[in-house]
Amino acid sequence: MMKKLLTGGYYKIFFLRIVFAFFLFSLTRILFFIFNRQYFQELSFGDFLPLLFYGLRFDLSAIIACYSPFILLSFIPFHLKRNSIYQKILLVVYVFSTIVVLIFNLLDCEFFKFEVARTTSDFFNVQGLGSDFYTLLPQYIKDFWYLSVILIVLVFLTIKFFINTKIVLKNNQYVEKLIHLYVKEIFIFITCVILGVVGFRGGLQLRPISIMTASEYTSVNNVALVLNTPFTIIKTLGKSGIKNIEYFDNKTLKSIYSPVRSYSSNKKTFKKLNVVVVILESFSKEYFGYFNKNFDNGNYKGYTPFLDSLIRESLVFTNAYANGKRSIEAIPAILASIPSLMNDAYITSMYAGNNINSISSLLKQNGYYSAFFHGGANGTMGFDNFAKTAGFDNYYGRNEYNNEKDFDGKWGIYDEEFLQYTIKKFEEFPKPFIAGIFTLSSHHPYKIPEKYALKFSTGKLPIHKSIMYTDFALKRFFQNISQKPWFDSTLFVITADHTSESVHSQYQTRAGMYAIPLIFYQHNSSLKGESAIITQQIDIMPSVLDYLHYNKNFISFGESVFDTSAIHFAVNYTNETYQIVYKNFAFIFDGKSGISLYDISKDNLMKNNLINNSLIIKKEAEQKIKAIIQSYNQRISKNKMVLN
Repeated sequence: MMKKLLTGGYYKIFFLRIVFAFFLFSLTRILFFIFNRQYFQELSFGDFLPLLFYGLRFDLSAIIACYSPFILLSFIPFHLKRNSIYQKILLVVYVFSTIVVLIFNLLDCEFFKFEVARTTSDFFNVQGLGSDFYTLLPQYIKDFWYLSVILIVLVFLTIKFFINTKIVLKNNQYVEKLIHLYVKEIFIFITCVILGVVGFRGGLQLRPISIMTASEYTSVNNVALVLNTPFTIIKTLGKSGIKNIEYFDNKTLKSIYSPVRSYSSNKKTFKKLNVVVVILESFSKEYFGYFNKNFDNGNYKGYTPFLDSLIRESLVFTNAYANGKRSIEAIPAILASIPSLMNDAYITSMYAGNNINSISSLLKQNGYYSAFFHGGANGTMGFDNFAKTAGFDNYYGRNEYNNEKDFDGKWGIYDEEFLQYTIKKFEEFPKPFIAGIFTLSSHHPYKIPEKYALKFSTGKLPIHKSIMYTDFALKRFFQNISQKPWFDSTLFVITADHTSESVHSQYQTRAGMYAIPLIFYQHNSSLKGESAIITQQIDIMPSVLDYLHYNKNFISFGESVFDTSAIHFAVNYTNETYQIVYKNFAFIFDGKSGISLYDISKDNLMKNNLINNSLIIKKEAEQKIKAIIQSYNQRISKNKMVLN
């Protein structure tokens, strides 16, 4: 029966091979759902089945694109395509396309946990990935070995299936006149091309389907289940530029939102404090005991005992959000108040050479020395180049540290040793200084020194042990730096670059996956307490400048947390949709209209979509995000990031 099913005429066999490609897409979608089950806890397998069906539309588009060489070669008006040699060529082309498709769909079975979004074409930006990617590739293959096993099995099944599909020639196959045969095959070829275009577009509608189309079938939290990774990569290829969007005229735009910041009304004397901005790799808000006292029936301790104690002596913000999901997006946001509201990270975009303000360039006007520290290999993710563009006087990386015995063998210098190194350099710096420090030990593969192998508990996720190690390294950092005579005159800002793997469902939503700590600390100062205002990474630069009583105008897409007149918000962008957290609501916008609206103060799992109910807040949030997008796109594309 099976043998009969897999044999037949040329076009039947072609059809079966395309159906098998659909099978592989659906199978990898099921695997994606299983591997990332914790991010879709509200969905039963029964709820998932319709999404599996809806995903076929996106699979068709990806199959036509990825298998286009196979499809075109199969339909080329050339009668010898039915012979065995030509079929072997088709086998090679088909298997190659299948391997590419499987690699990317399987990649996101694990990679999704880090960004909570399907991979896009930015993956191919070598500068964005950094040379460390190739160094770490063997480690990734080792850690996720089971994906390689699945890949090998599926490729084997693909080859076996292709070989077992037999073309049976009819007795009269060659009787037909040659001219009639070619006319028929040319007609079939043209029909194939037309249907292929329609299939790639996703139908006959006015506009081709896009990543955002997936939101028509499910909530924004579940769109990754409808999409497939080859589709998201294809749809973002070549989309590095941004459009000059005009939602409003200039007068209306300025009345809603302007990135021009001015604290010139502040007549207080400028405070020449040292400023140290500590950016913690992958430190999700979820990992802190302080922020999650209700977890585990009130028994949750978290993995940051030192930082929890420091928070009690600091000004802490309980509703802080990252502006992206990658380190490369965090650095411009934190140091220059520039979010990445486009497919490419700002650092790797065509606009990376723009003139910009940064916390270092602005404070330099007041006599500050500046330096940026990251223990990774120089060149990692373009941090050193960005630091130079941002006006930092010096960059200190693994090369400058110059002691390979403290190299973790993967990413760079262990946090404990590198943080102590920063203090030694601070001692040498002229005062006042502004320094950025970016830790790295809590990045996959989460290496910690062998001497601490038994010191820290393993936690529920592999990252938890490295979080505890970095927290310990920070404790030693503060123990040492607190003995310095300039400690009391130093402002510390502590935040994270982005979130990482998650256990608790409230941190797996579209808003929760950006929740990070934001701490302002100065010893023996009034900077104490807890604030529930909505804030974000791009608020750090204007907040520091406001706190120091900086009185010149500058460009900042964020607001000062100390500005009581500001309407605070948080914005981010992923898979071609924008999110703004505004007045305790999370509003998702596709560039044209609102997709969803959630009251996250009451619905932190984002289950109740209020898009058709809360019309007033929807209108406010939509106007705000439109004004931010328009201002951002205009200033970035026209290189107007610095005031004359």
